[in-house]
Amino acid sequence: MPADITRTSALTRSLLAPNAGPMTLDGTNSYLIGAPDAPALVVVDPGPLHEGHLAALAAAGRVELVLITHRHADHTAGSVRFAELTGAPVRAFDAEHCVNGDPLNDGELLSVAGTSIRVIATPGHTDDSVCLHLPGDGDAGSVITGDTILGRGTTIIDGSLADYLASLESLRSLGPATVLPAHGPVLPDLAAICTAYLKHRHERLDQVRAALGELGSAATVSQVTDLVYAQTDAAVRFAAEASVRAQLAYLRTQA
Repeated sequence: MPADITRTSALTRSLLAPNAGPMTLDGTNSYLIGAPDAPALVVVDPGPLHEGHLAALAAAGRVELVLITHRHADHTAGSVRFAELTGAPVRAFDAEHCVNGDPLNDGELLSVAGTSIRVIATPGHTDDSVCLHLPGDGDAGSVITGDTILGRGTTIIDGSLADYLASLESLRSLGPATVLPAHGPVLPDLAAICTAYLKHRHERLDQVRAALGELGSAATVSQVTDLVYAQTDAAVRFAAEASVRAQLAYLRTQA
């Protein structure tokens, strides 16, 4: 195994893309799935269009399938090139990000790379976000979470907050599975992390409610962000505003 490729669970390895930044943390984790005796691999999120990264992934073994967790470019920009390198189809929930493959379906069970992968639609971070459940990966299984759950910090809500809360509840029902995030380190106990994420989201909603009480019900996204995310670095201000926009939409539909 090349030194850069790290064992992350019994059935997975990862390769960190060289695209560290305020939104990507240390970079994007591209995952390789395969049983020890499997003749081929599945790659999840080939990442940015970086020839060295894509070549290292392609050299890890024969790739039979590429899966995409969601549309953001730090996960998908290398997809077309990686399909050229490997000949493997690329499948995503959104047909726009498929290459010679069909869109993924919620609940679909894939029998590939000597194991089973269940597709779970988890909208919220984006409308097209999916997580990949590997029930046979260790005692409690594992879940590749894309950006729905990060290895450090919390994620931007670039879709519907109601959908995101429902997605967290759905993931929590899987129990103490290993969390394999697209950014940051591997984490134990998916259920516990989902509980913490849900608590955080409800605390943020309380803060937004309080801000509306101070600013008035017609307050803008920018005004609420100034109050609730006052310490946010300017480099990720847009992400804070996206989350506020989702929170305001959620509260206004609940009113």
